[in-house]
Amino acid sequence: MTSPEHEDERRRAGQGRPLPLGDSLLTPGAGRLRREVEQRSAVPLVWLHQRPRWIPPVILGALFIAGLMAPGPLGALCLLLVAVFFLWLAYLTWPSLARQQRVPRVLMMLVVLVLAMARMLGF
Repeated sequence: MTSPEHEDERRRAGQGRPLPLGDSLLTPGAGRLRREVEQRSAVPLVWLHQRPRWIPPVILGALFIAGLMAPGPLGALCLLLVAVFFLWLAYLTWPSLARQQRVPRVLMMLVVLVLAMARMLGF
């Protein structure tokens, strides 16, 4: 953890928002696959965290709209990118979620995947 003085220096240097408090980004007692995914995800998660908060939703929204408007495979690809991003985040947060929090994530991914499949089939 850094002191408040160092936080100000980081912000001025363009480092972005400070990381959340905690010892580790890894799930304690996780299996090999989860540990590997979490370790490989650490750098992209930190990079995303250091960007302005509005960038990920704007990019995902643009991909979603492009997926709905673009014809055929291009639209399906945009929607698949959105689904993969949601799947990645859902996988990483799954152990800490209650059942009531898991259901909407699964439904959201299913809806985006159905839309991607419909776009691919030309509907």
